[in-house]
Amino acid sequence: MKLPPLLVYTVLRLLAFLVPLAVMWLFFPIFREYWWLAALFAALIGMSISLLFLRAPLSQASRELYERRAGSSRNSETDEDVEDQAGSGA
Repeated sequence: MKLPPLLVYTVLRLLAFLVPLAVMWLFFPIFREYWWLAALFAALIGMSISLLFLRAPLSQASRELYERRAGSSRNSETDEDVEDQAGSGA
């Protein structure tokens, strides 16, 4: 079973934030007191990790979203098509 790329990217992105946060809380006692600073540093580290290492999952997720949206817009009729059909059938 293949997981959806958006789910994979979301889980990896969360791990890129939560792992540095847990490491800072466990190994640096000052961050237990200043939890907001640990969260800020974890967000910066997570963003850096995602920019460096999660480029392929991001492009797969973006490609799937684009294909899904482009496919749904091609299959649905627009207002102009419905009006043209109604006008020619009357």
